[in-house]
Amino acid sequence: MQDYQAPADLLQDRIIMVTGAGSGIGRTAAKTYAAHGATVILVGRTVSKLEEVYDEIEAAGHPQPAIVPMNFEGAAVKDYEELAMTIEDNFGRLDGILHNAAILGDRSPVELYDPETWNKVMQVNATAPFLLSRAMIPLLRLSTDASVIFTSSGVGRKAKAYWGAYAVSKFAVEGLSQLLADELDDERHNVRVNSLNPGATRTSMRALAYPAENPQQNPTPEELMPIYLYLMGKDSHGVTGQQLDAQPK
Repeated sequence: MQDYQAPADLLQDRIIMVTGAGSGIGRTAAKTYAAHGATVILVGRTVSKLEEVYDEIEAAGHPQPAIVPMNFEGAAVKDYEELAMTIEDNFGRLDGILHNAAILGDRSPVELYDPETWNKVMQVNATAPFLLSRAMIPLLRLSTDASVIFTSSGVGRKAKAYWGAYAVSKFAVEGLSQLLADELDDERHNVRVNSLNPGATRTSMRALAYPAENPQQNPTPEELMPIYLYLMGKDSHGVTGQQLDAQPK
């Protein structure tokens, strides 16, 4: 998977949503999916960043993407339901979701952790993926071969001290991924669901979490794209309910 060689037309005519598409892994994945033929729905909270990605995709001659500004911290159930209706009206279905948006929160012991920050991290990292998935499942069912990727973390599989709400939220993401994989794993649905841990990657969130670390020692998001392409494309048909890693251990 990590050395997967994707054909140029792997995602031709597919409709794929990427959250957190304005920066980091989400930005790179959105551009990579578009380069392989997908119409990408760019979801994020900062319009200017989404517009930059939009312009880069268009300038490269790839399928015209769509922009959906959404702040997961404050989005209500009706916002997700309205988004689903808009996608159905414009595209008729959804072939994939990369749940990538997340925030770090505090790095502190639980006894000192700010409750307001805790709630914000859980809302963005755990509740929002639930609400978004809930709203999009009917559209995914309309696809003949849909894929959902939840972005996990090493601390979402084995917690480490001082990772607070971020770690707990990623454990929740793992649970949601497994739950959906089991619920959608039958002949009626054609939807596969997996979690993917990108590992240490050269992103702004990694720099925030490890300010003393030399970022050059970590791979760029571009170097991780083979497995992101594999999981989103038809060659991963039948792979579901897995906890996967983007980098060798």
